[in-house]
Amino acid sequence: MNNTPSKPATTVPTCECSSACASSKSDSSHALPQSAKAGVSVFRIPTMDCASEEGEIRHAVANIPGVRSLQFQLAARTLSIDAEADSLPLVLAAIRKAGFKPTPLSSNASETGPHGQGHDHAHDGHDHDHNDASFPSGIQKYALALALAVGAESIAFFAPDTRIFQGLGMVLSVGAIALAGFSTYVKGLAALRNFRLNINALMTVAVTGAFLIGQWPEAAMVMALYAIAELIEARAVDRARGAIKSLLDLTPETAETRQSDGSWQIVPVSSVVLDAVVRIKPGARIPVDAAIVIGSTSVDQASVTGESIPVDKAPGDSVFAGTINATATIEVRVTALPSNSVLSRIIHAVEQAQGSRAPTQQFVDKFAAVYTPAVFVLALGVALLTPWLMDWTWAQAIYKALVLLVIACPCALVISTPVTVVSGLAAAARRGILIKGGVYLEGARKIKVVALDKTGTITEGKPVLVDTEFVKSEVPEWQVLRWAADLAAHSDHPVSKAIAKSLDPGNSVLQDFKVVAGRGVEALVDGQMLCLGNHRLIEDRKLCSSSIEARLAEHEAQGRTVTMLASQNQVLAIFAVADTIKETSREALAQLHALGVTSVMLTGDNEATAKTIAKQAGIDDARGNLLPEDKLTAIEELQKRYGLTAMTGDGINDAPALARSDIGFAMGVAGTDTAMEAADVVIMNDDLRRIPETIVLSRKTQAILWQNITLALGIKAVFLVLALFNGASMWMAVFADMGASLLVVFNGLRLLGVKSSEKTV
Repeated sequence: MNNTPSKPATTVPTCECSSACASSKSDSSHALPQSAKAGVSVFRIPTMDCASEEGEIRHAVANIPGVRSLQFQLAARTLSIDAEADSLPLVLAAIRKAGFKPTPLSSNASETGPHGQGHDHAHDGHDHDHNDASFPSGIQKYALALALAVGAESIAFFAPDTRIFQGLGMVLSVGAIALAGFSTYVKGLAALRNFRLNINALMTVAVTGAFLIGQWPEAAMVMALYAIAELIEARAVDRARGAIKSLLDLTPETAETRQSDGSWQIVPVSSVVLDAVVRIKPGARIPVDAAIVIGSTSVDQASVTGESIPVDKAPGDSVFAGTINATATIEVRVTALPSNSVLSRIIHAVEQAQGSRAPTQQFVDKFAAVYTPAVFVLALGVALLTPWLMDWTWAQAIYKALVLLVIACPCALVISTPVTVVSGLAAAARRGILIKGGVYLEGARKIKVVALDKTGTITEGKPVLVDTEFVKSEVPEWQVLRWAADLAAHSDHPVSKAIAKSLDPGNSVLQDFKVVAGRGVEALVDGQMLCLGNHRLIEDRKLCSSSIEARLAEHEAQGRTVTMLASQNQVLAIFAVADTIKETSREALAQLHALGVTSVMLTGDNEATAKTIAKQAGIDDARGNLLPEDKLTAIEELQKRYGLTAMTGDGINDAPALARSDIGFAMGVAGTDTAMEAADVVIMNDDLRRIPETIVLSRKTQAILWQNITLALGIKAVFLVLALFNGASMWMAVFADMGASLLVVFNGLRLLGVKSSEKTV
């Protein structure tokens, strides 16, 4: 497969910007790492909330033997370590040496959350090292630090230059630095001991240096402003992470289940088992994935599929956990455990997606890894050389160097990409578009051609039998119909289902049943070897004739799909099935054309039917009679002809083409698990309009990414020049750095407000 997302970078980005960088994982923490197995230990690391810290931990333990794997959940701030018993103490010691404090979690920690999904409620998604209390108390602490810093600045500016006032100013400055910067110093000193340059190391050097050269009021102001801005920034980023976390709150913690004696009892959702019967009242959220057994209702599925209009449900229809039962009491039978519900799978997939590094993220990390040391060397040169080369005092030179260190922080640059990608992934998930990685979110903007399956993708996928013709034979017509019904009932193909639904079953015993890929099915029925399949299958059996060809042509000209029942000697019956085109498909194809994207239909159906459907739907090109391997070849040809190619399908036969395409779109509701696994994007409500929406979202994401990069680098460049030419003080540099960080964060968050109705960029 040529479209596998890039693995998380192993290099260490040069930013430790609190939880603002934690956008590499969603805060949904739907499950702690896969820890409930022998040999795996789970630890909580409160100060690990950034991809850079993950890289530092990996680097610290890289050379320790006996470590099989490390699994990080940045949002939950947990690390699962799969290592030999003798190696685990060495791993923990290395992590502590790197400046982190791992705290062991209980072995059943992953089972303590509601619904048995392992939610980590030990934190609210924002337990940063600098804020162990709630948000208000953190603000109060930093407000006090700012007040002390302002007091120190006021004394330095207005008070007489005496030892008493100097001493008072120093005391106020020390108090401000202690309140606002304790954790920064802890992490900064750890980084310096390990020869790492990150924001904490730079701030530690800058504030300490300013204090030592007598600029203690400014040192205090810098640390206080930095702490407050960082807290605001982290809270802003939490909004993007919370867009996914909020999905967890959709699932009720209890369910009303029927007991063995027929009574009803409210039990925790985590204790609900497969095939249990659950009663759901009007207005209540559905707690589990299930199928309705009693009652009819309408269900608001917006949380899962993004549909704005409630969907009517009747006995036999599926319902999803987290959706709302709108109109009537229903009883449902559980079809999936809570931990494996569609909603849980969405959350897990988005978490995994946020862990993959998009191309722009990788570029920014590599750039930052060069940028920060370069500016550090520049600052060192300013401190050591300018007193000799320019008419500067040592104090002036050192001060300017310290200002450069503050400006050097690449926080705004590094955070500019992950917060934007997370916002894009969250915005897509809220619309029922499950994108499995930032690489696909970015790549969708480059799509040149979309290949589409027909049945269930362009059409409703619910064809009906519209005509039956018998071929003269010795077999009674009633027997032919029953054989056809029995064979069709054993096939998952929509056409076979339509035949089975329209015919009365004969309840024949089938032996040696076999699916003939891309052609149909065959089995030994009542001592006769029979097959039920398409034109290609009949030709393979050398049972076709000119009269049958003529009948097929008539049906196909009307856009019908033809299936035939045949014995070893002859065709027994012809079944014509018709499907209807989704209105949403026509809209989607028109939107794709408006975006400059070519559409191609790839179907196993006959050529005539394919061209008829394509003409009705507005598709540029149609190719019929394709086997799974033919679809694969077609995708490769489209890639050579057009460039980046997307494939859309819903069946097992589409899986190879989905995997081979640059970006595969699977239809989530109707799609098979195989197709969903092979695809890179899952459309949860089977609405093709989500494809142009994905392209539009991708283009908006890319535009904002480069806006953020330009803003971050532009502001840095301006203040670097100002710092060298006496135009910027240290606290101004902090304002510039954190202001730029906040600016790119809020700019990235704009994606959460992109409306699905927007069709152009």
